[in-house]
Amino acid sequence: MKKLDTLLLKSFIGPFIATFAIALFVLTMQTLWVYIDDIMGKGAGLFLIMELISYLIVSLFPLALPLGVLISAVMVFGGMAENYELASFKSAGVPLIRILMPLAFVATGIGLFSFICSNYLIPITNLQFKSRLYDIRKQKPTLSLKAGIFNDDFVGYTIYIGSKEKDGKTINDVIIYDSKNSSSQGLSQLTAASGEMYMTEDNKYFIMNLFDGVRNQESARSFKSNDKTYPFVRTKFKEHKMIFDLSQFDISETDKDLFKTHQSVMSVDQLMVAIDSLGIKIEDKFNSLHKNMYQNYNYEKIRDTVLFKKRPVAPKRVNSKKLQNQSPEQIAKNKAQTARMDSIKATVEKRAPKSPKLKKILQLSENELDTARNFIYTFPINDRKQMFNRAKTGARSILSNSGSSQRSLEILQEKKVKHIFIMHTKVTYAMICIIFLFIGGSMGAIVRKGGFGYPLLVAVAFFVVFIVLTLACEKLAESNVFHAALAAWIPIIVLAPLAALITSKAMGESSFFQIPFIDKISALFKKG
Repeated sequence: MKKLDTLLLKSFIGPFIATFAIALFVLTMQTLWVYIDDIMGKGAGLFLIMELISYLIVSLFPLALPLGVLISAVMVFGGMAENYELASFKSAGVPLIRILMPLAFVATGIGLFSFICSNYLIPITNLQFKSRLYDIRKQKPTLSLKAGIFNDDFVGYTIYIGSKEKDGKTINDVIIYDSKNSSSQGLSQLTAASGEMYMTEDNKYFIMNLFDGVRNQESARSFKSNDKTYPFVRTKFKEHKMIFDLSQFDISETDKDLFKTHQSVMSVDQLMVAIDSLGIKIEDKFNSLHKNMYQNYNYEKIRDTVLFKKRPVAPKRVNSKKLQNQSPEQIAKNKAQTARMDSIKATVEKRAPKSPKLKKILQLSENELDTARNFIYTFPINDRKQMFNRAKTGARSILSNSGSSQRSLEILQEKKVKHIFIMHTKVTYAMICIIFLFIGGSMGAIVRKGGFGYPLLVAVAFFVVFIVLTLACEKLAESNVFHAALAAWIPIIVLAPLAALITSKAMGESSFFQIPFIDKISALFKKG
């Protein structure tokens, strides 16, 4: 059995290294292609590009390792099944699960290495990659003065070159707009019939030596002055040299502390601390929102000056005998008030059977009912408008504060979900290496094809399922459909039973598609 284990290990290590390298190369090129527009044309040297690629390669280890395990397992066991080596082992009484055991230890070691990379190496490389990529993104493109195109690479200058000679140095019909000191000295325009451009020996300065030109200088305008005329200076020159500093095109290094709060640059311990901190922030935000809402809705603590105005008592119904001793204006006013109260009461009585609250109102006395339904009308008209305006302003303020708090809570909640998801995927990416070994070995025994064709097809199919499940579950977690921890483990929950099913089929030497339920359905179609 030791010879069998040694043979399997030797057969597995070589294909694994090759497939891991190929998978790492493909994933690196695919990811690097996303950032190609940010890197090219920014003056990034070969050393800096190789540095970025090295950081990117290390960050892709957790994806490339399970893919390498899957492809190499299908290749090794497919080749053994094709050459009837597995049949020989089984005839000797060695089951498939025993053949997979030494490779299971290797896959466990690969999974541990994947977790170590995810927890210790990748946070460092992601931090370096993000900071260096940010440096390149904010950097200006390399200096490129083309004929017939306005160029504004230099801060405060716009340069136009009519044509270039074949030597690449001699230029004609040059126009330069200088707005660098426009606030203090005014705008400046320089035109020249010809000139030459070159770099200094240390490549720190760019020189433009211009001939036969004119410089038009406008004085600075004073907005405090009432004078509408301004002096204008025109200077002719035979030769004029302009020197531009090229240090603004050098790539500077950004402080890496700016990126240390991102979840991809944290270890498990740091993620746990960050998750607790985000939970405290979310709780504080909820408490602050609750406090603000309580202050807005607690009328006992809000001292609205309108509510404390002296208002008349709710009018009672006036007896017809008393109307005789009042003025005509007062009589008309009281009749209108009585008619309005009767109309309100009729409406309440009509809707009362459908509303328990209105039934309760009907049990009040007549004066209490009038006061409850006509409270706002007991105030003067000017006070009513003021109360309505205050109510609208308060409602808008509450709505605005609620919306702002809701958005900030959603951002904090999304950050917390991402932190939890990343923390759990560090473990799931390690465990999938073991599951892929059993899937790959069993599929190789079922397919019975070695080489690189069928194994690659089978491996890519299962790997795509894993990636699609991971990405879909991440989106579902961010949408609060699943808890972030559960969403991270769903790919394992789905693929682990599938690995057990495929392994049992391979051990029983039956086809993967020979499932009793499917066989019964196919038999019904054959009878039909």
